[in-house]
Amino acid sequence: MVARPLIGISTYAESGVRWGVWQLDAALLPAGYPRLVQRAGGLAAMLPPDAPERAAATVARLDGLVIAGGPDVEPVHYGAEPDPRTGPPARARDAWELALVRAALEARIPLLGICRGMQLLNVALGGTLVQHIDGHAEVPGVFGRHRVKPVPGTRYAGLVPEETSVPTYHHQAVDRLGAGLVPSACAEDGTVEAVELPTAPWVVGVQWHPEMDEDLRVIRGLIAAAEGTS
Repeated sequence: MVARPLIGISTYAESGVRWGVWQLDAALLPAGYPRLVQRAGGLAAMLPPDAPERAAATVARLDGLVIAGGPDVEPVHYGAEPDPRTGPPARARDAWELALVRAALEARIPLLGICRGMQLLNVALGGTLVQHIDGHAEVPGVFGRHRVKPVPGTRYAGLVPEETSVPTYHHQAVDRLGAGLVPSACAEDGTVEAVELPTAPWVVGVQWHPEMDEDLRVIRGLIAAAEGTS
């Protein structure tokens, strides 16, 4: 039997989570993320926030890494003052996930950033973010859909060559691209919806939420890279 690649997925850390008779601090993740990895043929391992200095040792045990969606990245990480519409900081998660991204880039293991994860990838490489845009998260707590168009010749276009409708929920976006990153898909309003790092074996970020969709082509690209078959 061929061993399935082990894919780490970053998680939330939330206080006062209730289940049954319990209300405790919890490391948690919407089930769509591990299911996405599992449906594509990988083994999912949840990575709760930890000390940033442990990121390299964590990444060394993985075949691939997914940085999940979540709260806004604190603007201090890209040299900006908070916009009034920027959400409260998640400092432990920012520090941990930035360390994971940098460790994965250093180790050259396959990396997929989803929504916040794409923004963190950009910030980790010295890029900046637009702190608020309209039209990409219209109803609180409800995923919308819009179309994205691939950039010909990119890795993403090789996986998804046609324009597609994707599930989306975000109010921030990439502004200045980080070092080495190139855009690989855009929305109709010009928002950069996917980025990639051509100098790395497999590094892709998508601004939408593939864990809320049936299209497995991007995550299958990550799995194939983690297996060494792409």
